[in-house]
Amino acid sequence: MKTKLHLSKIYSFACWRPSFNREHSHIGERGYSRVVFCNEPESFEEGIKKYADNSVSSTKYTLATFLPKSLFEQFRRVANFYFLVTGTLSFTKLAPYTAVSAILPLVVVIGATMVKEGIEDWRRKKQDIEVNNRRVKVHQGHGTFEYTEWKNLKVGHIVKIMKDEFFPADLILVSSSYEDAICYVETMNLDGETNLKLKQGLEVTCYLHQDFEFGDFRASIKCEDPNANLYSFVGSMEFKDQQYALSAQQLLLRDSKLRNTDYIFGVVVFTGYETKVVQNSTDPPSKRSKVEKKMDKIIYLLFCMLFFMAAIGSTFFGITTRDDLDDDDGVIKRWYLRPNNSTIFFDPKRPFVAALFHFLTALMLYGFFIPISLYVSIEIVKVLQSIFINQDIHMYYAQTDKPAYARTSNLNEELGQVDTILSDKTGTLTCNSMEFIKCSIAGVAYGRCVTEVERAMNTGNDSSLINDITDSPIRIEPLPVKGFNFTDERIMNGNWVNEPYADIIQKFFHLLAICHTAIPEVDDDAGNVSYEAESPDEAAFVITAREIGFEFYKRTQTSLSMYELDPVSGEKVERIYTLLNVLEFNSTRKRMSVIVKDEEGKILLLCKGADSVMFERLAKDGREHKEKTLEDVHEYADEGLRTLILAYRELDEVQYQEFDSEFSRAKNSVSADRETMIDEASDMIESNLILLGATAVEDKLQNGVPECIDKLAQAGIKIWVLTGDKMETAINIGFACSLLRQGMKQLIIQLESPEIQALEKAGDKRAIAKASRENIRHQISEGAKQLAASSGTSEQAFALITDGKSLAYALEDNMKDKFLDLAIHCASVICCRSSPKQKALVTRLVKSGTGKTTLAIGDGANDVGMLQEADIGVGISGVEGMQAVMSSDIAIAQFRYLERLLLVHGHWCYRRITSMICYFFYKNIAFGFTLFLYEACTSFSGQPEYNDWFMSLYNVFFSSLPVVALGVFDQDVSARYCLKFPILYQEGVQNVLFSWRRILSWMLNGFISAIIIFFFCTKAMENQAYDKAGRTAGREILGATMYTCVVWVVNLQMALAINYFTLIQHVFICGTIAVWYLFIIVYGTIPPGVSTIAYKVFMETLASSPSYWIVTLFVVISTLIPYLSYSAIKMQFFPFYHEMIQWIRYEGKTNDPEFCHMVRQRSLRPTTVGPTARLAAKTNSIRESSTNQI
Repeated sequence: MKTKLHLSKIYSFACWRPSFNREHSHIGERGYSRVVFCNEPESFEEGIKKYADNSVSSTKYTLATFLPKSLFEQFRRVANFYFLVTGTLSFTKLAPYTAVSAILPLVVVIGATMVKEGIEDWRRKKQDIEVNNRRVKVHQGHGTFEYTEWKNLKVGHIVKIMKDEFFPADLILVSSSYEDAICYVETMNLDGETNLKLKQGLEVTCYLHQDFEFGDFRASIKCEDPNANLYSFVGSMEFKDQQYALSAQQLLLRDSKLRNTDYIFGVVVFTGYETKVVQNSTDPPSKRSKVEKKMDKIIYLLFCMLFFMAAIGSTFFGITTRDDLDDDDGVIKRWYLRPNNSTIFFDPKRPFVAALFHFLTALMLYGFFIPISLYVSIEIVKVLQSIFINQDIHMYYAQTDKPAYARTSNLNEELGQVDTILSDKTGTLTCNSMEFIKCSIAGVAYGRCVTEVERAMNTGNDSSLINDITDSPIRIEPLPVKGFNFTDERIMNGNWVNEPYADIIQKFFHLLAICHTAIPEVDDDAGNVSYEAESPDEAAFVITAREIGFEFYKRTQTSLSMYELDPVSGEKVERIYTLLNVLEFNSTRKRMSVIVKDEEGKILLLCKGADSVMFERLAKDGREHKEKTLEDVHEYADEGLRTLILAYRELDEVQYQEFDSEFSRAKNSVSADRETMIDEASDMIESNLILLGATAVEDKLQNGVPECIDKLAQAGIKIWVLTGDKMETAINIGFACSLLRQGMKQLIIQLESPEIQALEKAGDKRAIAKASRENIRHQISEGAKQLAASSGTSEQAFALITDGKSLAYALEDNMKDKFLDLAIHCASVICCRSSPKQKALVTRLVKSGTGKTTLAIGDGANDVGMLQEADIGVGISGVEGMQAVMSSDIAIAQFRYLERLLLVHGHWCYRRITSMICYFFYKNIAFGFTLFLYEACTSFSGQPEYNDWFMSLYNVFFSSLPVVALGVFDQDVSARYCLKFPILYQEGVQNVLFSWRRILSWMLNGFISAIIIFFFCTKAMENQAYDKAGRTAGREILGATMYTCVVWVVNLQMALAINYFTLIQHVFICGTIAVWYLFIIVYGTIPPGVSTIAYKVFMETLASSPSYWIVTLFVVISTLIPYLSYSAIKMQFFPFYHEMIQWIRYEGKTNDPEFCHMVRQRSLRPTTVGPTARLAAKTNSIRESSTNQI
């Protein structure tokens, strides 16, 4: 009955208040059916809803599902499934070996992989336990709050969250330590943003400040069902028989943190898997490297070879078996096999059936072509490679105590094949740490520091700015005040009072100190004031005002307090401003305003915003300095600075009351057009402004960015910049980091033609879209013509620059291929004003259109789509939070570390993994083909030449460890030479070390090795006595000798392939050979029922026979000669890049500038960007100019 009553009230409310909200009208319908009874989590109504509990789990397995799910994952791999089938068949009479010897290696390999999976999942489980056991204060009844674990929370609970604590579930804010129920929230774990968000509870519950007041608190909430939208919420609260609308302004999301607020009280509405952050979390896309995909194709090729050899063998076997019994003559050819009394497997009367069974036997016998330990060995190697990446001290950033972190080891070798880098700008190339560097006040430019863009654009030019640069050096040491890099004696140290426009200067810095939402934090011991701001720009403004002498130090709900210099008395005085209204910034308004009342009773509106919206709002008598300010703004943009326009307006009491009435009505509205009403009220008052000036802040380049880009460009890697900044800023940052240079032809694609502007004024959207589409198509075609005209005639480099508006059309299906073709033929590409979706679409286009490896790098939540779309996503653990890092494959602290990550670790990992895979196939073919050759000499009898355990342990013990050591430790050249000669990186981009030619050559080497081993061994032992007793070699002696030769050959082949020996590699190679001899001795002592043909074969026969040792030595040397000959010829006449560097080092020419320059120049092409290419282009220009003069 109670349930019906509550529901009926909600339904009736929706009926009699249809204007409550358009979305609120859906409450009670599908998708909006959640009902929460506040402070009654144990009620009957809550019980029947069966909402999720608050525990979360990120594990892949449970105790019950680990075994079946893990086994399923392992046997999805075709090689593992094949070995499972052959292992099952080994229990039949078809098997050429014992079942145990077939099953045990598979168990070892699968078991090792499952143990690895289990350890990784257990680590995730421990993290879950830690999170679920966090403690929070929960109302237990009668106004008492006690601590309990997060996992025990239920929907309807009232919780009390203290300052700097995380929210344990999705909560509706009831009240806070502030009188008007506001609180500040940090959402870094959700969207990566470190700026604080302002939340506010309902006015009707803001009085609940004490614990005991919740003893009899009762309310019900009806809201939307769980969904993944972080930025919207629709609901209503019934409190004291009244309905109140709820929105995202009252919603506190799980894993957000309470900041700058002593405490809040909240009602739990979503728990566990129903919270928005968990609903929003998706499994990252499964990424596999191109090498791994190609490896699968090689496995399939080996399977084809395996089936082909089995078919050949079974065909010959069937023919031979059929001919054993000649029905016409009654002659038995191979009488010693007694074919007239044989089983079905050798029945000459049924040769087809016998051949079919032999085919199955051959599939099992030749299965050693497939490397059973390949997958697990590669996984082990990749994990160890990732550890080396994580522990690289050269990629450790001491300032934030953050090393590089490989979040996945699946893509290590992909790091060595990157063709295109798609980079964010702010926070990735730049620091996202804004510094106030210049300003324009009353048309007068202030600030004498030279920006990095000015320095880069004028390097080498004979301009007057060079003298300024020399006279005004940029500080290299850390700035004494973060966010402030302003120097001008006319303003500093109170000298502004002597300026002609001192009153405007005072108002300018008043605005900077007041118009913001920053929160001051005063250090009582030192007396210093620091600020928590919503953005780095805002923090820089408040800090600048403080450094100039306008120190904001206290904020209350109704006032702002500051110290400032009184120009009349010359003393520092306190000013208190009454805060009346805050008109918040958003991407549509592009401005922010505050309305305050000063101590004299004047009501002031202070506004700051983008030039595109501010100049049109100036009063006729407020434009006195507009032209000069506009000139300064354009100049600042050219210098790569971010600009804002500052203006103010004085209001009389009537104007303010009229606005306040309209604004309050809009804020309290519950209609669907509430936001529109607020914007209209704000527009009404934010007009007739008086211009004060403009600010210019610099987002400085990170240390080492130009040098890093230079090295990457020399390595042949293309670099695209995708940014949300405006075109002027992005272009000038391009000059600063040498992506652009003087003399480079800029192809700018944008919709700024008079025809488009005229259509936009007319407002015909269909006509605008059609004309814009044609305009973009025309610009792309013209750009392609310019590229075609310059090709082959000059070394002109091109840069493609486009904005988000144009990009929207360029990415359409019928145009994107032409756009991509134009872009990939340009030296650099910069996409401005790009949305997060456009960044992801461009990344997808480059990845799918070129077929090459792409790497995306970014630091913010808006880069997540781009990181997940690229082949490799690299997150910068910067100041914009951890969202990009959490969605990345690899995390680094600075962009400059990308140089070492790719050119050193990427090159090493690519070479190690590809060499390792090629060697795996070589050693398995070398071993497996000897089985086939022996079969061919024995009429394909299905009888192996080796003991069962010899075959089973070959991949596990006698050839696996050296190849693991190769994958972890080998270096073709040192890290220093990788960086000195970036051209080495092209080996991975061109995939020369894992081409089909190289793979097949290693396979051919395996076949050659098998042929030499088999025929040399058989011929050496065929006709002469084996020992002094005159005995000839049997199957057991031949098999053991051949196996010894195989073990020696494959391990010494590994030694020849290694470029960089370590103690571990020596131990593994020598140790593997020693283990073989130890095994054959120990195994030979086991009774013949187990050891079969290996019983005492070494101690009693082989060890004492000189011919065994002579044959081993001769065969091993003979087998390695082809590889040595090929390697010597190739090194001499057709060297790879790394072999060229090895020769340079060997001949002692590493310090020969002319020789090194000649090698390096192979990586410098006309389209290359970076400081080195810029210098080369300038040198060529001077040389051509000199030639023309002659």
